[in-house]
Amino acid sequence: MAYSPIIKICGIKDSEMLNAAIDAGADIVGFMHFPKSPRHLGIEDIGFLISEARGRVETAVITVDPDNSIIAEIAMFDPDWLQLHGSENVHRVETIRAEGGVPVMKVLPIGAAEDVDVVAEYESVADRILLDAKPPMKATRPGGLGMQFDWDLLKTLDPALEFMLSGGLTPDTVASAIEKVKPFGIDVSSGVESAPGVKDAGLIRAFIENARAAAAKIG
Repeated sequence: MAYSPIIKICGIKDSEMLNAAIDAGADIVGFMHFPKSPRHLGIEDIGFLISEARGRVETAVITVDPDNSIIAEIAMFDPDWLQLHGSENVHRVETIRAEGGVPVMKVLPIGAAEDVDVVAEYESVADRILLDAKPPMKATRPGGLGMQFDWDLLKTLDPALEFMLSGGLTPDTVASAIEKVKPFGIDVSSGVESAPGVKDAGLIRAFIENARAAAAKIG
C-alpha cells in the first residue's frame, strides 16, 4: 500500500476555513476549546461546525485538562476524536476514553530523550498519539507554539507505533518532515495562518499539496 499520511488541520474557527480545509483534501479538522488560545471556540460553535463537517471529514475537539462536564458536553456532538492537549496522566486518559465514549488522541510534548520514553505508557490507553514540541518553560499554553523539535529523538520509538507529528510544520517544512520521519499523520495549526488564529486558505492548500507530493515520492 502506498504511503499516504493522515493530514489534520487544527484550529479551524469558521465555516469558510472548514470548507477550505475539506476542499484542499484534509483528513481531519480540529476545533479548539481552550479560552487561552487564539483559536478558542465555545461548545455550541464547535457543535455547529461538527454538524457541518459530518460525512465530509473527520473532526477532533481539542481540550486541555478538561473536567468531566466538558467531556460530556463535547461527547454530545459526537466528534470523531477528542484530543487531549494537557497534562492528563495515563489514568485520566483511560477514564476520559471510557466515560466519554469518543476515541482519544493524546498529545505528548517532546523536548528530550526522556520525553520519548513516556510515549509507550500511553499507547494502550489512547487511540492515537500525537507528538508535539515541548512548550517553553513560561508558556501559558500547551503545545510547541509553532516550534519544531529534534526529530532524531523519535528514532528510539517502536517502529510499529502509528503516531502523528506536529510542531513547527509549515508548507515549507512539511516535505522534509515526511521524508525524514515518515509519520502516520501530520498536524498543523499556526503553520497555515496569516496571523495568530487566522487561517489562510492558500497556506492550507499549499501545506496539503506539499505533504502529498512528498509522500508520493516515498511511495
